[in-house]
Amino acid sequence: MNSVRIEDKIFEILLENDQISKRTRLIAIQLDVDYESRCPVFIGVLNGSFLFMADLLKEVKMSCEVGFIKVSSYNGTESNGNIKEIFGLPENLHNRDVIVVEDIVDTGLTLDYILGEIYKQKPSSVAVCTLLLKPEALRTSHEEVEYVGFEIANEFVVGYGLDYNGLGRNLKDIYRAKSLESH
Repeated sequence: MNSVRIEDKIFEILLENDQISKRTRLIAIQLDVDYESRCPVFIGVLNGSFLFMADLLKEVKMSCEVGFIKVSSYNGTESNGNIKEIFGLPENLHNRDVIVVEDIVDTGLTLDYILGEIYKQKPSSVAVCTLLLKPEALRTSHEEVEYVGFEIANEFVVGYGLDYNGLGRNLKDIYRAKSLESH
């Protein structure tokens, strides 16, 4: 499938599952090296990270713990930074190595909030592992973003956990919204 239609938008292929799998394996190898003889806590940010997190954890060989959090914002369609709540953040992160797993970091505002909540528990280290990073969209910088699958342009993407109006998360590849000029 080179393109898909979700509701009123057409999306074209950006990253094929094979590319995602290869990059995920490389990130897992790097994590195994960096966290050798440690037992980090992987925290997946729902809903988008679930596929990436599952595939990443199948590749890491280290001993680790796993948790998920869900962040709720006031505006569901835009990353505006108005975070309402964080659900499921483990309460035992003191002196632990924490790896936050994201599907995408665009503005960085949600990540700001998540990291702030994690740092309140005084972990020994915090790193962020994201499948996608949009450098052009960043409004904050994060030294914690140490593991990046792919840097992409500031385009709307869907598939492999990412959604458009709740749809498309189940697509195995990642697609970008086609611009109107290309019709």
